[in-house]
Amino acid sequence: MNNKNHELHIIMYLFTALFMAIVVSISVYLSVNAPKTINSSYNMRQQNLEKRVIRGTIFSADGEILAEEAMNSDNVEVRYYPYKELFAHAVGFSTHGKSGVEYAANIELLTSNAPVDERLKREMNGERNYGDNIITTYDTDLQKTAFEALGVYKGAVIVMEVKTGKILAMVSKPDFDPNTVSENWAEITADTENSPLLNRALQGLYPPGSTFKTVTLLEYVKENPDSYEDYFFNCNGRFTYDETTVNCYHGSVHGKEDLKGSYEDSCNSSFANIGTLLDIGDFKDTSEMLLFNKGLPFDVPSKAGQFPLETDSGSEEIVHSAIGQGNILMTPAHMELITCAIANGGMLMKPYEIDRQENYRGTVVKQNEPVRYKRLMSESEAGILKEYMEAVVENGTGRKLKGLEYKVAGKTGSAEYGNVKGESHSWFTGFSNPEDPDIAVTVIMEGAGSGSDYAVPVAKRVFDAYYGG
Repeated sequence: MNNKNHELHIIMYLFTALFMAIVVSISVYLSVNAPKTINSSYNMRQQNLEKRVIRGTIFSADGEILAEEAMNSDNVEVRYYPYKELFAHAVGFSTHGKSGVEYAANIELLTSNAPVDERLKREMNGERNYGDNIITTYDTDLQKTAFEALGVYKGAVIVMEVKTGKILAMVSKPDFDPNTVSENWAEITADTENSPLLNRALQGLYPPGSTFKTVTLLEYVKENPDSYEDYFFNCNGRFTYDETTVNCYHGSVHGKEDLKGSYEDSCNSSFANIGTLLDIGDFKDTSEMLLFNKGLPFDVPSKAGQFPLETDSGSEEIVHSAIGQGNILMTPAHMELITCAIANGGMLMKPYEIDRQENYRGTVVKQNEPVRYKRLMSESEAGILKEYMEAVVENGTGRKLKGLEYKVAGKTGSAEYGNVKGESHSWFTGFSNPEDPDIAVTVIMEGAGSGSDYAVPVAKRVFDAYYGG
């Protein structure tokens, strides 16, 4: 009898454990997938919420309305975006699916945290409640400056606070007017040449060109911690390895270069040579520590950077990858995260664009705080990279940022693409006030040319705006 009771107890415990495991599994699934599930256009719950709640307003960090419910000339309720194209990708749209902040905060915007008695009274009267408002981290002046500085070029600009992870500005061009997305949907989606709906900051995959030399530099320092300063290379304008030749930009001849000089002058020949000296397995490990080949920690959809090198890769792929060409691809936002980590002593803060959620009366429902995401490199390694990035501005390709009221450290890049020799995207990534970093800025301009000639002046205008210039 006792044995039978013992067996029953065991069975009961097993069923209890199984039940608890199912409950936990469902809870985790709902907490992780709730935003994606509710944001689905097939989810009827979203439509029911819209019938009961007036979608909340989205504000900039400085109090400007970026999206709100309004009545059009036909007295029909519509979503209105006062800044039109300026915040098209950052704030997004809420018809034909969701994007930007409209996507990231969809549940919050359709949730009412008005006083309970008020909510009940409105529901009993058949009236809709007011959804919560979202205050973003976006700075209207910085966004406008970045938008205007990018001009007619296709590309992107992203600006973040180094120590907090706040996204202060995010511009992508070509753009669109979110107020007319519905009526122009067919035309917009058919424009495959410009892809205006694509947020190039988060989803545009580009060869990083010379900005990737920071990753190559980090790997060389990691493999040679006591002797990296002894490196020298004699640049005659080209480097040949196993019948693969790499040329310096515009055929420049840099002469005798140490490691810092190679980085300052963005010497392709020297960095191609460095690529042949690296352990490719370790190089891949370092790249993946820097978030290549994996998802990025943004609250809105983004694309993963690609580092395809393997230990059995050929010499051509190795030397081209070492200078950020070949099959290396990444988004501007990914480059921005690496730059922020360098500026912040190796520690990456989780990026975020929503500062807080308030009910329609202004009572704070949820306040987001800076969160450490991951250490991408040691503090000493970050210090070396920071020193080298300062040298780029002081003595190298970033000299247009030298001698200002503020100090900048950064890296330029000219990334070749396509089949026409000489065509290149213009890159810059860097941060201000290296001793006590403020913001990081990453710029890409498609097909513009050299980073020093095009991307650097765009970044300068953003830095100037931040410091009140």
